[in-house]
Amino acid sequence: MDRVFDSIIDEFKQFPQVEAIATGGSQKAKTADRMSDIDTYVFVERDIPVEDRLKLIKKYSTKYEAGCEYFGSGDEFWIDKMNRQLDVMYINKKWMEDTVENIWFKHYSSNGYTTCFLFTLKNCEIFYDRNGWLAELKKQLDTPYPEELRQNIIKRNLMLLKDKPFASYYEQIEKAVVRGDINSVNHRISAFMASYFDIIFANNGLLHPGEKKLVKYAAEHCKNLPEDFDENINKLLTQPNPETLEILDDMVYKLKKSLL
Repeated sequence: MDRVFDSIIDEFKQFPQVEAIATGGSQKAKTADRMSDIDTYVFVERDIPVEDRLKLIKKYSTKYEAGCEYFGSGDEFWIDKMNRQLDVMYINKKWMEDTVENIWFKHYSSNGYTTCFLFTLKNCEIFYDRNGWLAELKKQLDTPYPEELRQNIIKRNLMLLKDKPFASYYEQIEKAVVRGDINSVNHRISAFMASYFDIIFANNGLLHPGEKKLVKYAAEHCKNLPEDFDENINKLLTQPNPETLEILDDMVYKLKKSLL
């Protein structure tokens, strides 16, 4: 990628806590653009002390934030000589193993984004793998998409969209619309969209690529999409919109029609 980046990776290798290092994110999803960061995943046996990470970062950056815990353990810093931002996510080795086991083999689903970390694992490019652990873990995903997982994701998230008797996303949005609470409308629409896309990717037997450029990614990779997919999303996300509930109704109806 770059000699400076390679040097950073070489320094991370020296930490005894590090099991493997990989890159991925938008670079692998082919959704990267000039504003995209370099997403780097450092798989660890145990935490690397923040002060040790900071010493490394300061060698390469004058603008940084170390010890970020807002979205999981990580560091973000601008690589001065590359003129690029590096986002480092520290992922516990045991946690990653459990994630694969619980989702891919036990078929547990969640409220949206069920298979995002599996997408990261499957598509990451390995730069360092001390004992071959990461390569072996990736191989576990080289099997057909589990049908039970597909069904569980669809069942759970479809219920959340509108079928749940109480407090479905639709009902919550409906109440917010009546109250004129636009903040709540947008908050619950975000949750609705998370489950909506989780269903679409599962229905197509695809791992969920994350939260960015999902309309474009779905259009390019999904063989089966609901009718008026683009149009309904564009209309829904224009708020305030007096037709919000009608659009949600139409989206749920056409999503159900599209299910295999």
